Amino acid sequence: MTYALAIDGTPETVPGGTGLLLLHPSIGETDRIDTDFLKTDTDRFLVVSTRTTAREVSQKLEHYDVDESCADILDTLSIERGYSRRSKDHVSYVSAPDHVDGIVAGVEDFLERTDGKRRISFDSLTELAYYAGEDEALSAADRILELLDEHDAIGLFHLSTEVHDQAVLDEFATRFDGVIELSPDGTVDAEF
Repeated sequence: MTYALAIDGTPETVPGGTGLLLLHPSIGETDRIDTDFLKTDTDRFLVVSTRTTAREVSQKLEHYDVDESCADILDTLSIERGYSRRSKDHVSYVSAPDHVDGIVAGVEDFLERTDGKRRISFDSLTELAYYAGEDEALSAADRILELLDEHDAIGLFHLSTEVHDQAVLDEFATRFDGVIELSPDGTVDAEF
């Protein structure tokens, strides 16, 4: 299966199983790239959020006119922070943002119960590394990339260039099929 990409500087299409790393200076422009990625050539998508709650993800999708009927959200923050969790069919929860096994299981569950063209946005590996450590974040990326390959899906993983040193950025980058770098001025460079 091939997937269209609507991101400047990237190939027009990529095969199922492709993992993309989005390097960004701050979260400012990532929403635009993330939502363009999610609303293009997609039957279902999952947003794994270690940075914002499900409610905030829903607001972002609505703001950027992404069809929320195609969305699933895996919220890793609300339970730990004690927020009320509104029961919705398309929202699931993990007990804490450092619960890597729960996050990977949530991704696997989504991929096993859906079909067609599926995309995953992981926002963000930086937050996961903050809560669980860089080794756990690398392990989570490896495990999710295996699931994408197994289920013919694609994924976009966020990583901040302002937080990690170059050796860590390089360690993450080696795992992905493509690296998309967002500059502070909003320009995009991609390497596949």
